[in-house]
Amino acid sequence: MQHNSVMETISALESAASTATVSPRHRALILTALTLGGFAIGTSEFSAMGLMPEMVKTFGVSEPQVGHIISMYALGVVVGAPLLAILGGRLPRRVLLLALMGFYALGNLASASAPDYVSMMLARFVAGLPHGAYFGVAALAAVAISKPEERGKAVSLTMFGLTVAILIGNPVATWMGQTIGWRWAFVMVSAVAVATLVLIAMFMPRDRVEAPAHPLDELRAFNRLPVWQALAIGAVGFSGMFCVFSYLAPTMLQVTHVSAKWIPLGMAGFGIGGVIGNFLGGWLFDRLRFRAVPVILLGAAATLLLFPLMAGSLWTLLPITIAIGMMGALGPILQTHLMDVAGEAQTLAAASHHAAFNAANALGPALGGMAITAGFGWTSTGYVGAITAVLGTIIYFSAAATLRRPRPQVCPAV
Repeated sequence: MQHNSVMETISALESAASTATVSPRHRALILTALTLGGFAIGTSEFSAMGLMPEMVKTFGVSEPQVGHIISMYALGVVVGAPLLAILGGRLPRRVLLLALMGFYALGNLASASAPDYVSMMLARFVAGLPHGAYFGVAALAAVAISKPEERGKAVSLTMFGLTVAILIGNPVATWMGQTIGWRWAFVMVSAVAVATLVLIAMFMPRDRVEAPAHPLDELRAFNRLPVWQALAIGAVGFSGMFCVFSYLAPTMLQVTHVSAKWIPLGMAGFGIGGVIGNFLGGWLFDRLRFRAVPVILLGAAATLLLFPLMAGSLWTLLPITIAIGMMGALGPILQTHLMDVAGEAQTLAAASHHAAFNAANALGPALGGMAITAGFGWTSTGYVGAITAVLGTIIYFSAAATLRRPRPQVCPAV
């Protein structure tokens, strides 16, 4: 039965986690290193949103065109996550994490030195390639050293750096862009990536306890309907947050009518919500499992509908950005659920989770840009985002029904 196979996978994961022998201090050091890497990636991923006005001036393009730069990074994640997970599946996790973070440092140096719009698009695509594989491998490493009943919490800790990046890294990058130049934000990211590389080399165990995965075996296990449905929830349902977040800077300038110095504060609002949502997601999964998904998405839909009404004043805009940022709770929920339904495709599924979320990062700005270009206004991103959250909820109910079916659902071979 479909349900039984999922429960067997959960039991296997919990058994593997229970064999972890690292001390609490060593575990904290490993998680710190993994979190710092997430901070570097999150700062780079979201920095273009806060730096949008500066990039418009540098490259002589429109805001929606800068949105394409954001989408190119997300496309790099979508392409790189499964590709690098398959190519690196037979490497020790420590070696793979070191390679991915070194690659990330170089990609952001290329972004910092891009001379024109086209080369910036290419540099952001390249920088996005190691993103998903890093988070996927980091999540598996964290679960392997955690208690069985705290898998959701362990995954949320690996993503904590990502949410702190929205709270601190992105506002700092925006401030740097306004004061000393936007290119220095990507130089800063490269420096943090190098620091992460050093910490992983120091603290990540050299021995490898997991069996090497064969690429074809992972692909066969990955090609199952529950896996694809979970990825679709992330790709569609989460795009609403990016739809609003990507155009927050020009919205604050054109609708809220505040000076550019307030933009970092608006970005920090998403960060506060992200930090809250990250731990909320881990807590909800440990209690509700997959049923936590509609709780988050339906709440997000209601919040996104309020955004156009609250964007006119800074004092109402800030609370609504915090509330929308709490959509980040969906991250640890879906990441941990994928571990439950992916069977032998653990690395590929964990990496593809971030590919799905960056498909959302590409879809959100694209849909928002279409609405803005069509003349619906900057705040139309809230309505577009609410629609995608509802669509994500519909996909969830289809996925829940699939898990209750008596036979496994396998996608047709391609």
